[in-house]
Amino acid sequence: MTTDRSAVPPLFSGLCDDAAIFPPGELPLEQAVPAHLVHRAAWYAELVGPFLCGAGGLATLVAQDPEELRIGVIVPGGSTGLEPALRAVRAGRGLRVVGAEVAADPGVEPAEGVRRVVAAFEQLLPPEAAGAVEVPRGPGIPAALDVLAGTRYRAKFRTGGTAAAAFPSEDELAAFLLACAERELAFKCTAGLHNALRHTDPATGFEHHGFLNVLLATHAAAERATPSEVTELLAERSGAVLADLAAKLTDDQIAATRREFTAFGTCSVLEPLDDLIALGLITAP
Repeated sequence: MTTDRSAVPPLFSGLCDDAAIFPPGELPLEQAVPAHLVHRAAWYAELVGPFLCGAGGLATLVAQDPEELRIGVIVPGGSTGLEPALRAVRAGRGLRVVGAEVAADPGVEPAEGVRRVVAAFEQLLPPEAAGAVEVPRGPGIPAALDVLAGTRYRAKFRTGGTAAAAFPSEDELAAFLLACAERELAFKCTAGLHNALRHTDPATGFEHHGFLNVLLATHAAAERATPSEVTELLAERSGAVLADLAAKLTDDQIAATRREFTAFGTCSVLEPLDDLIALGLITAP
């Protein structure tokens, strides 16, 4: 899992989208942008994906006039918000949209909500930008994923938030991973994945999924593991066990895993990095 060009192994390359301005970090934009540029120039730069900015913050971001910034635009309100968000970005000279993440349209069946976002992507999203549709949790997920299957767009799944109910159980997340594997559908996660390992937050009592658990569960799902086997990987709390499993993945298995689980948004880039260093999966220079 090493590369001659980077200290960051392929299993973790581009895994952490920078969501510093979102809860619970909520770093002000005037601090978050310079911090992101520091990450992009650091030895661990290959770990870091684009800077994520909500549609409501784009005017402030444009006013900062960064020289060059790769951004992912977050549109929480559905397909109708995509066009004004992309128009706002075009006012910034140094902003380059590399992705857009749009929630499925509310007020309709999940599959129809996803279908409307896909139609908006087809009409508005530049071909070089990646699109992701946040699918609502619940029984409508399989039909929603069917709409995305065969397109160039990813699913987006919420793995946490500011309330206990925002965190899916291991069984629910396992079902999502298996459904994506069955459809050979790429996905990203958002919220709650601040650390590598499954854990209980001592301050809130919330049960957090670990991004390393999700990576290994994604691999297992792609290998047609049973739901109970995928669930067990999501529930595993031993760093030694998970690090050993990760170290044993072959190059082909790593590539297949990352084709499915492409990234997750995190309000802290350094927390995932520190965890990976502590587990011996990344070596700091």
